[in-house]
Amino acid sequence: QVQLVESGGGSVQAGGSLRLSCAASLRTFSNYRMGWFRQGPGKEREFVATINWDDGTTDYSDSVKGRFTIARDNAKNTVYLQMDSLKPEDTAVYYCAARHVASLNYNYWGQGTQVTVSA
Repeated sequence: QVQLVESGGGSVQAGGSLRLSCAASLRTFSNYRMGWFRQGPGKEREFVATINWDDGTTDYSDSVKGRFTIARDNAKNTVYLQMDSLKPEDTAVYYCAARHVASLNYNYWGQGTQVTVSA
């Protein structure tokens, strides 16, 4: 059973920082790619960042590139999303997700954590 548990959300003023964590239980971590997604009020869920558990390669959406950093800690089975220079438009529920490297879809999702950025 795959479980993903996010933490670290909260409220911050524009320009501030937050770090989200995703504790993962996976059978073989090297076979998975981890991602962060978000859904703002009245918006569809969108991709934020992704990382290969095996080799650490990353990718980001244009809206967060240069401000957010995704990283993993193999010893702690945890993926992080460091969010700097936050903007009000970053306000959303942030979700951690996992997909097997052989799959096109993210099959496993966490419960989400709220991030609110005030102007």
